[in-house]
Amino acid sequence: MRKADDKCKTLFARSHGLGVSRGFPTLPGVRASAYCCSPVTGPSFPVFDLAQIERASPGEKRALGAEIDAICRATGFLAVSGHGVPAATIGALWSKAEEFFAQPEALKASASAPYPGYPYGYLGLETESLARSRGVDAPPDCKESFNGGPQRAPDGLADRQALDFCFAPTIWPEAPAGFREVWRAYYAAMESLAARIMRAFAVALRLPEDFFAPYIDAPVSALRALNYPALDAPPKPGQIRAGAHTDYGSLTILLPQAGSQGLQILSPEGEWVEVPPTSGAFVVNIGDLMARWTNDRWTSTLHRVVIPGDGGAKRRQSLAFFHQPNWDAEIVALDACLARGEAPKYQPVLSGPYLMGKFKATTM
Repeated sequence: MRKADDKCKTLFARSHGLGVSRGFPTLPGVRASAYCCSPVTGPSFPVFDLAQIERASPGEKRALGAEIDAICRATGFLAVSGHGVPAATIGALWSKAEEFFAQPEALKASASAPYPGYPYGYLGLETESLARSRGVDAPPDCKESFNGGPQRAPDGLADRQALDFCFAPTIWPEAPAGFREVWRAYYAAMESLAARIMRAFAVALRLPEDFFAPYIDAPVSALRALNYPALDAPPKPGQIRAGAHTDYGSLTILLPQAGSQGLQILSPEGEWVEVPPTSGAFVVNIGDLMARWTNDRWTSTLHRVVIPGDGGAKRRQSLAFFHQPNWDAEIVALDACLARGEAPKYQPVLSGPYLMGKFKATTM
């Protein structure tokens, strides 16, 4: 088992242009101790301790920020520990989501989005194809989800598109009891955590820690509980649990099911690499808008959820928080990420309309 793990780690490292130290894939400038490994799934992604950078001295912050920068330039995926989110907050929503998805379809459907393209509420099986956000004609995904957005719109907001899309009401289910309360508690915890990670990202980019604050003081983030049910029949040709896509916003905070398999990222060499869950940590990945902000210095990595080798005999659940800057935040390449005389790769975009266009492209 150890030899197989070491071989897997080495292949993973080489596929990302990395070195291998003490059996772990490593990045230049990142301590080997910042990596962890699962004895079951082999190599893990870098684990960054958020609390450590928050309490660090200015000099230590610069060094830790450089590690974050190296990670985000190489893979755009990392695990974040030291997040401080109470286990009770996590466990409460996880359990209620399991209860919700275990209900008969008719009960879940009572919380369905009222029309195709509505962002919140219940989306049933095969109602979304994430690959279509990239213009790829792909079968619908083998998943169902419950989705919720911001708890309220900012005072004075009059933009009708924003009010009808990002700040549309969440369609709450009648059962299980207490679902709305634990959902809102988890959403609030993720919103706070995302803001802290954005401060760490500012340090990594050698910007003032509060640089991103004006862009995310009224974010249009969304939380999704995702259920990939056990399959009792073979999937359609080309069908997987979630088609290959990038995320649309600044960052995503994912809580995958312990021991689950199937989440994969596309390496720079064009190989699909498994992302194993990391105990006690959230998986964080860079989204399109952060890649645009950094002029592709940081990677918005293509990822997917495939049907594992058991043929999808086991269900898989996850919680994903998609952090999105304010509706009207203009995303322009940062001067800090442009070499002298270098032109931005992308035209400026507004956060909310960019998100809306991507989301509506995925609706079946």
